[in-house]
Amino acid sequence: MAGLLAAPVLVPTSGAFAQDAGGKSAAPSPVVVELFTSQGCASCPNADRLMTQLADRPDVLPLALHVDYWDYLGWKDTLADPQYTRRQKAYARARGTRMIYTPQMVVSGTGFVKGSHPMQLAEYIDIMQNRAPEYQMAVSAIGEGRYRVVAHALSGAKTGPMVVQLVHYTPSKTVDILRGENAGSQITYVNVVTQWAPVAEWDGQADMSVEIDAGQDQPGAVLLQRQGFGAIEAAARLPE
Repeated sequence: MAGLLAAPVLVPTSGAFAQDAGGKSAAPSPVVVELFTSQGCASCPNADRLMTQLADRPDVLPLALHVDYWDYLGWKDTLADPQYTRRQKAYARARGTRMIYTPQMVVSGTGFVKGSHPMQLAEYIDIMQNRAPEYQMAVSAIGEGRYRVVAHALSGAKTGPMVVQLVHYTPSKTVDILRGENAGSQITYVNVVTQWAPVAEWDGQADMSVEIDAGQDQPGAVLLQRQGFGAIEAAARLPE
């Protein structure tokens, strides 16, 4: 997946980071909600439906990552990728545990929701929306399939190494599940992740500008996450 991307170039930006490259003020960062799910998990459909309630919210970016470790139950998840299992395991290691499960939601890299709990999820989203941002990021189109990402640490930010990540997703996918725990179900999944690739590293200090190539002709977003699977400090959808 990462091989589809051109090598990024980091260069310092000049002046204050008040506007994006198109001259518009940077939009507030949406709260990223990662759902680790599986078509073979009987407990997952409620969480999958909860994600559909978030899909049209501009202030939230829900992302469905289908894992493959339930495939042995009689149904191979048609949307799964071992990469997303590895990502979930990395979150577990960062928290000092080996346990992974579905469904699990991760909010902005720091809030963890087990199962489908709308009130707990709403609480985490509210917390993330009301915290003082430490970083600002904007993405602008600079050509067909090419984007410029600029980022800036705000006053008082806790600086540190960051990973710039490019994500693509399918907005909606309906699947007929024929076997396994959810046999006979037809489930619609939203914002199904089809690519998740690091495109640059940043020290989080000097202003940053990165030019990237889109790896897929799909909706997408750029995330700024602390190294070691820490907090997602900023996110921006790719402009259409």
